[in-house]
Amino acid sequence: MKTDIILSGVGGQGIITIASIVGTAALQNGMYLKQSEVHGMSQRGGAVHSHLRISENPISSDLIPFGQADIILSVEPMESLRYLPYLSTNGWLITNTTPFINIGNYPDMQIIMDEIKSLNKFLALDADAMAKEIKSPRSSNIIMLGAASPFINMDYEFLENGIRSIFERKGEDIVNLNLTALKIGREFAEKNRK
Repeated sequence: MKTDIILSGVGGQGIITIASIVGTAALQNGMYLKQSEVHGMSQRGGAVHSHLRISENPISSDLIPFGQADIILSVEPMESLRYLPYLSTNGWLITNTTPFINIGNYPDMQIIMDEIKSLNKFLALDADAMAKEIKSPRSSNIIMLGAASPFINMDYEFLENGIRSIFERKGEDIVNLNLTALKIGREFAEKNRK
């Protein structure tokens, strides 16, 4: 079993944190992992993406070929469209619907959403609003990971343990907040996937 994931978003949205959680979960459970990141001008709201490949068998390359990604997990809707050529015909696009408008000619959201909705397999959720509901606006990336979790070939408990490992130095309250965010995303996916 393998899962090839493209993570995308804008600097500061937690792409690297998502990759760390999934990577930690994979390694703690004897899986193979390859990862490649592009940070761009992340400190200035630039595009950030990561190729994340996990498998029960050795992986030869850290880059996902066009048409082979099982999941595009994007914390920014326009950025999700940038990586559609990587998505396999059976792959899932999981995207946040809250735009991070960092350019003057940001496309109309209706055009972006129409493109997303034209796909066979997608989940679009307002993770920012969901994170605010639990009084943790910075956890929207973890909600997005939770929404993608049913499509990752990994036990959900592995991701929970990955969160514990990554956030344990910040204290039990932060760990529990992120576990709640993961669960909210997971529940959204289970209720809304086609």
